[in-house]
Amino acid sequence: MRTFRRFQSAVPNRRGTYPGVFALANGLESAGRLTAADAAWLRRANDRANATYPDPTAATPDCYDRALNPGARSWFRDSAEHLFVLTDPYLELLDRYEVPWVELRTSSPGRIVHEDDVQVVAVPWAHVDHWLP
Repeated sequence: MRTFRRFQSAVPNRRGTYPGVFALANGLESAGRLTAADAAWLRRANDRANATYPDPTAATPDCYDRALNPGARSWFRDSAEHLFVLTDPYLELLDRYEVPWVELRTSSPGRIVHEDDVQVVAVPWAHVDHWLP
């Protein structure tokens, strides 16, 4: 059975969504909350992450389109172990700045709108449309 992992905010943002780990870290930087050393680390880490795994929008430009794919979010494949090693320092950064996050695991992330070797982008199941009778 395929399984997927996601690291995201433990609480919704102002739009009611749950940003992922990279968005949370980048949000700290854009809000000016990081120390100079942490901001420099984040820029280097983002460069490594961008070089390590593909941007889903390069292959599927509309995968995050809010009208077509409301609430679409990315999930790592459990087989992408090298990405968990890459993600750990981001989680440590969030912990240092007391940003609450959670790890989710599932075999059914939703309607998959993008898929590659290391991740999927999926639209979450909606209660009305997908609840089991």
